[in-house]
Amino acid sequence: MNFRQRQRKGFLFVLPSLLGVALFWLIPYGEVVRRSFYSAVSEEFTGISNYQKVFENQAFRLAAGNTLRFFCVCIPILVALSLVIAVLLSKQGKWMQVQKSLFLLPMAIPVASVVLLWRVLFHSQGLLNHLCAALSLPAVDWMNSEASFWMLVISYIWRNLGYDVVLWIAGLSAIPNNIYEAARVDGAGEWMCFWRITLPNLLPSLYTIAVLSLLNGFKVFREAYLVAGDYPQEKMYLLQHLFNNWYRNMDFDKMAAAAVITGCCILALVLLLSRAWEKEE
Repeated sequence: MNFRQRQRKGFLFVLPSLLGVALFWLIPYGEVVRRSFYSAVSEEFTGISNYQKVFENQAFRLAAGNTLRFFCVCIPILVALSLVIAVLLSKQGKWMQVQKSLFLLPMAIPVASVVLLWRVLFHSQGLLNHLCAALSLPAVDWMNSEASFWMLVISYIWRNLGYDVVLWIAGLSAIPNNIYEAARVDGAGEWMCFWRITLPNLLPSLYTIAVLSLLNGFKVFREAYLVAGDYPQEKMYLLQHLFNNWYRNMDFDKMAAAAVITGCCILALVLLLSRAWEKEE
């Protein structure tokens, strides 16, 4: 079999995937880009006026700021915490699988059950306020104050921690043990092994985990929406809330423009992360 025949077979092998991506992602997103330059009512070409309306919209600024703040807080904490736990679990031997399963348990809990847990814990008459009363501390309106943002952060980290731990453990298992043994023979301690061996070998995993954590962050909207509805406390108001409200009000032109802006920002961030990891390698 010559090179051209192998190339043709390879193309035929990936063709179904390419067709699926084109049908369910490229073509719909191309239509979104087209709609962002047209009026939703008259279908007239409006140029960049839809983008101007989006950037001038106070709700978009609020939602974009909250979403950016959410990711800037959550992703570093999640990535660092999951790495520490993965390193500790990798030293547990036979108990590692059991403990790993416990960290994955939150992912198996249905969203409706998570929402019920939120209400039990964070309601004005919930368990946390009863605990505050028992400790003679003032009650906190968790759902309608600055604390609502940190509820989202805790929920996101709790639900995705096990997923990132498993990915880190997969990266750790690919590092040969003889490298650590040679380093210890030369007098390297645990911290030096972690800094000089573990971290450099985990850079490819770091890129994958950071990107997946970013994408999983958009799923936190489900809990926030089911608990607080269309218009939650302003610190919980994310881009997903804004898109949902614009869709309900049939503001398709603004929604299309905002979707293009969001997609470009995510793509730019992923490409920057990729370029940073390539330089490190």
